Amino acid sequence: MKKTLTIAGSAARGGAGIQADLKTFQELGVYGTSAITAFVATHPRTNQGVFTQSLDVIEAQLHTIATQIGIDALKTGMLFTKDIIELVSDWLSTVQVKHVVIDPVMFGKVGTALMEEGAMSSLKDKLLPHATIMTPNMPEAEYLLGGKKLTSATDLQDAARDLHKLGTQFVLVKGGRLDGPATDVLYDGVRMVTLEAPRIDTIHTNGAGCSYSAAITAGLAQDLSVEEAVMQAKKFVTAGIRRAIPFEAVAGAIDHRAYKVFGEHDITVTRN
Repeated sequence: MKKTLTIAGSAARGGAGIQADLKTFQELGVYGTSAITAFVATHPRTNQGVFTQSLDVIEAQLHTIATQIGIDALKTGMLFTKDIIELVSDWLSTVQVKHVVIDPVMFGKVGTALMEEGAMSSLKDKLLPHATIMTPNMPEAEYLLGGKKLTSATDLQDAARDLHKLGTQFVLVKGGRLDGPATDVLYDGVRMVTLEAPRIDTIHTNGAGCSYSAAITAGLAQDLSVEEAVMQAKKFVTAGIRRAIPFEAVAGAIDHRAYKVFGEHDITVTRN
């Protein structure tokens, strides 16, 4: 069984972060390990929402996984601080991992900051050059590009070209906030591929981005090409959104079981 790693935050509600990644790994048939960078939950008195782990704790997790389990592919999610980003970047320079998926998590579903100010330069300069593929959504792509607004599929393509210059091999810009079909663009520096799936009319999409990048990681670990891994991941997430699990107080989560329930041939993803 191929072995995967997620380096990300733990989401107490279970729909995103480490929890979403491990569910995705399990559903797609790879063995998942995790290095938790922070815990995301709201304290009832202080209202604090992010509790980062010490660098020693994160380093110990990475060391244990690399030396005792092995890693065929990994992804990063919420790293939050400049120091954590630099720790992970330095560690990546010491290990041999064929595929690295960077999900540049910056904002929560309702706009909550999931990366502290001052960490952007470390993300760009130190982490992204390690990436096989980076997977920003529209707000993250806009932030990485200095506030440039994305309002169309053409804008997604322009953003992918600009983001590719940061050093990653592939860029996947996710256009979930556009009108019409759920459109993403995949760019390798030469070829631009547009992916479209049916748009599901729901607010219950918590964990969709985390699960998308985790599904790509699983596919790459199983020796799919980047394009094949992205296609499979888009089907996986679309199925999960279609079977979303609603919560009463907040937006609900995608159902990670749905891909097996519906089967990959039931979700149509067109490629242009």
